[in-house]
Amino acid sequence: RPDVLLLDVRMPKKSGVDVLRELAAANALPPTLILTTFEDSAVVLEGVRAGARGFMLKDVSYEQLIHAIHAIAAGETLFQPAITHRLLRNVAAAAPRGEQSELTDREREVVRLMAGGYSNKEIAHALGTAEGTIKNHVSNILSKLGVRDRTRAVLKALESGLL
Repeated sequence: RPDVLLLDVRMPKKSGVDVLRELAAANALPPTLILTTFEDSAVVLEGVRAGARGFMLKDVSYEQLIHAIHAIAAGETLFQPAITHRLLRNVAAAAPRGEQSELTDREREVVRLMAGGYSNKEIAHALGTAEGTIKNHVSNILSKLGVRDRTRAVLKALESGLL
């Protein structure tokens, strides 16, 4: 079983998202990073729902790609900022605002940074607080949103219009 799976969204016989779905159905899905040439929000959401842990545009530098592979292998999520910004903009424009979560303002800040692919340590530094405090926030966020991991928390927050 591979440590990390790198997939392209568009492949000759089937899409990367279809491959993810098949692997998930077979209970054989490794941590996955999807590379793409476009920033289609719908494809990103489909990929995340299918189990992708990260998305990067193919024009990333070698160093960024290596960093992303290591992050995904370590269980983190990572979305290139260009993809995250487009995704946030498109989902926010389409999301209904009637349903608001009980996330605090600080938890929303943490989710926004999680959506940017930042680690707990990086979030703590950015917000000027301890890493343990961020871990508590992440735990609260997961509980309040009813999800098991950071990727699903970001996806649910996006779908719910919380970001």
